[in-house]
Amino acid sequence: MKDPIIGFDEKMSVLFVNASAIKILGVTENDLLGKYAPDIALRNDLLRTLISTDGITAPLKIYADNKESYFTKDDIKIMADEQPIGMVIVLRNITQYKELDLAKTNFIATISHELKTPISSIKMSLKLLEDTRVGLVNEEQKKLIGHIKDDTQRLLGITGELLDLAQVETGNIQMQKQLVEPRVMVDYAYNALKVQAEQKKIKIEINCDSALPKVNCDSEKTAWVLVNFLSNAIRYSHEDANILMQVKQQGSSLVFSVQDFGMGIDPKYKDRLFERFYKVPSGEQGKSGNRVRTCYKQRVYYGSGWQYMGRK
Repeated sequence: MKDPIIGFDEKMSVLFVNASAIKILGVTENDLLGKYAPDIALRNDLLRTLISTDGITAPLKIYADNKESYFTKDDIKIMADEQPIGMVIVLRNITQYKELDLAKTNFIATISHELKTPISSIKMSLKLLEDTRVGLVNEEQKKLIGHIKDDTQRLLGITGELLDLAQVETGNIQMQKQLVEPRVMVDYAYNALKVQAEQKKIKIEINCDSALPKVNCDSEKTAWVLVNFLSNAIRYSHEDANILMQVKQQGSSLVFSVQDFGMGIDPKYKDRLFERFYKVPSGEQGKSGNRVRTCYKQRVYYGSGWQYMGRK
C-alpha cells in the first residue's frame, strides 16, 4: 500500500511497518520492528505525535517527498473475542486535495473581486441611460433597461455570494445578524431544491410552527447550511422517499433539523463527519435493495451552534 502504515501489538511493540511509513519516520526498519513504540518515540517526534494523540481531526503536516505534505490519521483497533490485541495506524496523503482546495479558494476570491468592477460600471451606465438629460428613450427601451438592471443586480448578488464563500473557506466570514422568521430560512432551502426533489419523486415535509419566535442570526448563511443538509438528504434518499425539515423550540433555543431515511452512516464514523477531506469508506455506507437500514442522520442548529445527532 502507498499509504504509510504501522502495526502494533497490545503492548505497543511494532509488529510491521511499510516502506512509506519508514520513509516519513526517517528511521530504518530494524530500528522499528519488535521495538517498544514509546521508547522509539522519545527520539522521533512524528511517532510520538502519532501514538500520543488519539482521534486527530486536523490534517497532519509532515515533511515528505522533499516538501510539506498533509496526512489524515486513522487509528484502527484490532479486537479478538472483544479484547484489544493491537492497533494499526494508517496515514492518508491528502496533499493534492489541500493544494486544490487552496487554489479553488484563491480563484473564487479573485474572480468574484474582478467581476465586481465591470458590473458596477454597467450599473453606472444604466443610471446614465435613465437620466433624461442624456437623452430620451421609448417605452420598449425602458423595459430593456429594466431587464438589464435586474440581471446586473443578480450578477452582483452572485459575486457577493462567491466572496462570502471564499470567506467561509478561509475562516474569515462576517456575520450580518438580524431577527428573522424561522420559516423564511426553511422556505429558502426548500425552494432552492424542490425541483431536484421532484425529479426523484421525493416528498419534503415541512414542520414549522408559525408561532415560533424570531431568530437572531445571519439568515442567508444559516439558509446555506440548511440547503447543504437538504441537498445531502436528497442525494442519499431513494425515489419516492420522504424528507422531514423541522423547526421546534427547545428551551430558549430553536432547533432546525433535516432528517432523511436513507442508508445512514455507521455510528463509529459520526465523530469524523465534519473532518475535512474525510470520506466514509464505500463499503460502510449501507446498501440499497431489499435490505433497509433503520439509520438516519440529522444535523441540528442550537442557539450555540450546529451539532450532529444520529442514531441507529
